[in-house]
Amino acid sequence: MRVFGPWLAVLAVVLLLSALRLRALAAAVSVGWLVWCVWTWIRAAVRRDGS
Repeated sequence: MRVFGPWLAVLAVVLLLSALRLRALAAAVSVGWLVWCVWTWIRAAVRRDGS
């Protein structure tokens, strides 16, 4: 369950920003989170390959 903490926190922030009608900021947070997840996934793949 500990793994889902950051995901749930980002979801809560996005929902809160959306409820406050700050949808552009909510979208920016969502895209930033997606970029960070992809970056960590790529970085882990590169380390696994030994590069």
